[in-house]
Amino acid sequence: MRREMDASRLVERRVVGLLAARLVGSAGDGFGTLALCWGRIGAGHGPSGLSVVLACKATPALLVLMGGLWGDRFSRLRVMAGAEALAALTWAALGALFLIGESPLASLGVLAFLAGLARVLFGPAERAVVADLVQGDRRRVGNALMNQAVSAGLLVGLACSGVVVAAVGPGLAAIIAAFTAVTGALILGAVKIPAHARRKVNFAVLTEMRLGWSSFTHHRWVWIPTLQFMMVVVSAAVFTSIIGPLYMSDERGGSGAWGLVESVEASGALVGAILAARWRPAHPVAAIVLLPATAAVPLFLTSIRVSWPVLAVAMLLPGICQGAYAVMWATMLQSAFPEHVLARVISWVLLGSFVVTPLALLSAGPLITASGVRAVSLVGGCLIVGATGLALLFTRSELKAPTASPIIDDADLAVGDSGRRTVVAEGA
Repeated sequence: MRREMDASRLVERRVVGLLAARLVGSAGDGFGTLALCWGRIGAGHGPSGLSVVLACKATPALLVLMGGLWGDRFSRLRVMAGAEALAALTWAALGALFLIGESPLASLGVLAFLAGLARVLFGPAERAVVADLVQGDRRRVGNALMNQAVSAGLLVGLACSGVVVAAVGPGLAAIIAAFTAVTGALILGAVKIPAHARRKVNFAVLTEMRLGWSSFTHHRWVWIPTLQFMMVVVSAAVFTSIIGPLYMSDERGGSGAWGLVESVEASGALVGAILAARWRPAHPVAAIVLLPATAAVPLFLTSIRVSWPVLAVAMLLPGICQGAYAVMWATMLQSAFPEHVLARVISWVLLGSFVVTPLALLSAGPLITASGVRAVSLVGGCLIVGATGLALLFTRSELKAPTASPIIDDADLAVGDSGRRTVVAEGA
């Protein structure tokens, strides 16, 4: 009994460390988001210039498979700490550029690429790390707590950064983002790694990626919602990074008001994560498909030119659904796949979701210049609705809970393409 209590306390300390790191790091993400956005606008780059920088930031998503590979090969906590360190260096450099008033498009593009690379290395490990720290039904609660920490951090970061950017400028906001990234990296580095999560994998890189791909494509309830979410991500990214800031800069409140609009969404995500800790939908696949569709609401409202307070209130609904979706999706994936392949499966999910985002962001600026914000907003909302309808159609036979049995067993994982025996993971 005493051993069980000691183990429980140890797990709780690890989870608390993870939550603290994500709270601080997410607050920095909020500062960084507005710093990069309004720093570009302040440098005088038009919609096309904004698109170039954002496409540079999104391009590393094509390397997300490497993030998944590292998340399964090495300690996920250490991978996350390294990614935060890279983010800190990048935000510090961006802050310096904004403070001295020299922001050439090429420099912004390179630093935006590095910021995107840090997120790519961070993402698969972040979505799989809860499986290292807690087991069984507690994973849903763990995912809910982590998403609450992320949402709360974003809420604080977005709300405060709007004030900082409006009062002082984007340079200080970027420096604050760098400081929070350093803090998050230090906290993650201090969290003790569970014995079973200390991995030592000797697979060839292509073999490991193939195993992740086999697991990902085996289940329709995984890859069909991933394709649907690709359309959601494309439309939402264009709205958040280009349409929204341009819409708000047109005598609708500027950076301060846009920070409030995004903080309302983060508030909704916090509420959604809290609700998801207890919500058990009868048809989880249908819930996973329907929840992201609410991202179309702000796009449709922007197309009819509503005032920014109306837009802010409307952002609450997609925020709530986003928070619930993140918890449910992470828990479903963690329950369906073994821990030593989980980050690779997640990396394929992320690649499918973000693969066309760079092209969409690169095209959005010229499209907005040619057709206007309202027309592009309407098209984005229609893309989300259409993709959701198709996803429901093709997953109607899998509306019940997905199978929890993995496609690849340990015997398959123990033999590489060359037939040689390999070590999979200690304790896996």
